[in-house]
Amino acid sequence: MLKTLKERRSIRKYAEKPIEKEKIENLLKAALLAPSSKKSQPWEFIVIDDKEILSELSRSKEKGAGFVKGAPAAILVMADPEKSDVWIEDTSIAATLIQLQAHSMGLGSCWIQVRNRKCNEELTAEQFIKNLLSIPDKICVEAFITVGYPDESKRPYEEEELNWNVVFSNQYGIKK
Repeated sequence: MLKTLKERRSIRKYAEKPIEKEKIENLLKAALLAPSSKKSQPWEFIVIDDKEILSELSRSKEKGAGFVKGAPAAILVMADPEKSDVWIEDTSIAATLIQLQAHSMGLGSCWIQVRNRKCNEELTAEQFIKNLLSIPDKICVEAFITVGYPDESKRPYEEEELNWNVVFSNQYGIKK
């Protein structure tokens, strides 16, 4: 697992190659197998592979989403907050598992945060996406994950780069 965590990097450049249906299904299986508080499973997902919609999604944030128009697919991760008071945590776990599953299948991925982000001065990223995809008001959008075959490579993380200064023993501020 540590090898996977070192190698998995955020990929923002994708090859123009569609993702096989079976691989998309496996990404969704990983998300649906995620643990959730009290097994509430508040999450919902939209798989987006329409180029026009992906292009529109690339405009959903003030900055940081322009590359989305070049992705072959994205998975929107959202939840019904009435099902769980910790829907943010639950959807975050599911989104992380999508990314790990993508890496295990040779796909690249990138998390695009939606909750608490702005599209422009008048509109949140969440409202922009809800309008675009006809998402009901009661559903909250956490993020979307772009996926595709990488068209860039990044070096793995090195253990020497780990910040052990944030790890304490038994009490805050006590180093082992």
